Amino acid sequence: MMGMMKLDMAARLGQILGSWTAGMVMHFFIGTVVYALSYALLAYRFLPGPPVVKGLVWGAVLWLGLELVGMPMMGAGLFSVKAGGMKAAIPALIGHLVYGALLGSIAGPGVGAERQQRQVRRAA
Repeated sequence: MMGMMKLDMAARLGQILGSWTAGMVMHFFIGTVVYALSYALLAYRFLPGPPVVKGLVWGAVLWLGLELVGMPMMGAGLFSVKAGGMKAAIPALIGHLVYGALLGSIAGPGVGAERQQRQVRRAA
């Protein structure tokens, strides 16, 4: 609609894993478990700003990793140059920023509160 390409990540991963369903399961698992836990357990304390900003930064970091490592591994080249270039990379960036903002707003306050409670307990 806006000159952006449709990129089916499940199909891309499915090429490697053998089926679209396996690709979808892998993409879902990575996004809901691996990256969410990585954010909560590792990245949260190092990222700047309030939880939503932390999430946005995390989403941008994940997008950079996708475009610099993931897409070339799947044959799409750096910044999806073989899969439509910026017409594919920009929607991926938008999707990762939305993911990060949601992750930060949902998980962030809880992660921050948990860490503050531990610090208070240690100080007491």
